[in-house]
Amino acid sequence: MAEAVATAIARRRHLVVRAGTGTGKSLAYLVPAITSGRTTVIATATKALQDQLAGKDLPFLQDHLDEPFTFAVLKGRSNYLCKQRLLEATTTDVQLGLGVDERDRRSKRVEEELTELTLWAATTDSGDRAELEREPSAQAWATVSVGPRECPGASKCPQGESCFAEKARKQAAQSEVIVVNLHLYGLHLAAGGGGAILPEHEVVIIDEAHQFEDTISASAGIELSAGRFAALARASAAIIADAELHAHLERSGDAVLDTLAPHVGRRLRGTLDVDLQAALMMGRQRIDAVVAALRGIDDKTTGDVTARKQRAMQAATSLAEDIGAVLALDEGQVAWVEGFADAPVLKVAPLDVAPVLEKTLWDGPTAILTSATVPLGLAERLGLDEDDHDELDVGSPFDYATNALLYCAAHMPDPRNAKYDEELARELERLIVAAGGRTLALFTSFRAMDLAADTLAPRVPWTVMTQRQMPKNALVRAFLDDEESCLFATMSFWQGVDIPGPALSLVTIDRLPFPRPDEPLLQARREVARADAFRTVDLPRATTLLAQGAGRLIRRSDDRGVVAVLDPRLATSARYRWDIVHALPPMRRTKDRGEAEAFLRELRDGRASAPDRPADRTDADTTVR
Repeated sequence: MAEAVATAIARRRHLVVRAGTGTGKSLAYLVPAITSGRTTVIATATKALQDQLAGKDLPFLQDHLDEPFTFAVLKGRSNYLCKQRLLEATTTDVQLGLGVDERDRRSKRVEEELTELTLWAATTDSGDRAELEREPSAQAWATVSVGPRECPGASKCPQGESCFAEKARKQAAQSEVIVVNLHLYGLHLAAGGGGAILPEHEVVIIDEAHQFEDTISASAGIELSAGRFAALARASAAIIADAELHAHLERSGDAVLDTLAPHVGRRLRGTLDVDLQAALMMGRQRIDAVVAALRGIDDKTTGDVTARKQRAMQAATSLAEDIGAVLALDEGQVAWVEGFADAPVLKVAPLDVAPVLEKTLWDGPTAILTSATVPLGLAERLGLDEDDHDELDVGSPFDYATNALLYCAAHMPDPRNAKYDEELARELERLIVAAGGRTLALFTSFRAMDLAADTLAPRVPWTVMTQRQMPKNALVRAFLDDEESCLFATMSFWQGVDIPGPALSLVTIDRLPFPRPDEPLLQARREVARADAFRTVDLPRATTLLAQGAGRLIRRSDDRGVVAVLDPRLATSARYRWDIVHALPPMRRTKDRGEAEAFLRELRDGRASAPDRPADRTDADTTVR
């Protein structure tokens, strides 16, 4: 893989690499990128992987490579404390627009948090929220931070010279390697590339590339809600003394809420609803009135006035632009409403991300896309020309054929059958008993998880934990500490979770994770694909997610166990089963539950008779990624 990455960088040719678990893909792309001498951005899907790169891999290479280099981690602006907002929040004569309501403003807890944040701001070098010993409340952090829709930029802010976010950006601009998350890179591309959000770079590495398409869809899209009008009303109230103007904004937010609420869970087809159009057009007129009032303010008196004016102007301009884009939707975009009736959100995303990437990425830096699971047809959907890239599968160093068994419960009823839930519980119980606990049971819905947990917890002698009980990191650690326990979880645990060692012998998957037929964006893509919809839309997603779920089992060379897929369609569907099977790690396969139970009992009995040995896992091994 390292040789292929080096060649791709030297030839300025894009590369897509499937790198199985245990490959060491981080080092495989870091070493050639660093030794190439070219400025490199690494975009990761998770904070844990970002932390691994910045806290472990890159410092290791600084110590061991003969090629000296510098690196930096850059996050979105809202991750850094804003000194100007903190100053305003702690100044008694400026108490409007703090991002909290009157009850919260009077809250002693929020006041205490602001005091703590003030003390921290005086000592921190980075202002990065992740460095806080205690996570602040949403209200307190909103009071002392700004997002990209509010920040006027360093040149227009009194605290611009000492801004934490700008300091991080300058440090990134002076580094050879810059670590960011996929969402920030998506925002960089949505802004047209260049140096507006991220520094100029010659190489970009997209890690966990199976999430790249969805990230670009979200980053290049739009979100509109009543809350944005309320936020603008607060921001403008901090600088404009016109209660009627702010009341009009609030009413526009209410009107948008009222017109969106009936459409929650639906895709908006064709032209927008007349009432929604009217609410948005009226909202834009009222935003124009705010902008006019802001322009009339003499901002040469104090720095605070200038900063508050510029933030309100930025928020107003951003909201007006998004409303204009929604009113001008074209056939290449999909609009739908998410959330709840009392807090609906209008979302817009491009139907196809390829045009976005063709404009901003493929003619720019050399791109290396890598993941343990590369979806079918990924390069095509991303707009990568066949002549501009290479694809490579480097496999995995793990001995899956010896250490892992893929069991499909072919005798089970179809998951849509009324008897399926009852049979699922029976099948799970037999497998869990054979494994002696040590089970990660993955489900495609909370309903299925809850039902299985409620049924099995009284029937097995081991602890059954569920995703509802505690935060993700704490739950994984509790599962690791109690090696005979069972963990029942849903989609967020299908990927990015490492549970190496004896705590895990069995991973069960309740059904093939095909996407919902009514998911608006995918629904629109199916309509475009027509006869190829299943092959190009549904199958790649189900295959990738199933492979990610199955990949939770073998995390190091001495791990052993069974992946049990309790959906008979994996064994019976001539239409797609081999596409899915071939995307999974090369495990031995069986439809005989007795063979799976025997393998699990062998592992259970072997562990029971094994002598105690010192723990050999590290904190890195138990990271939730």
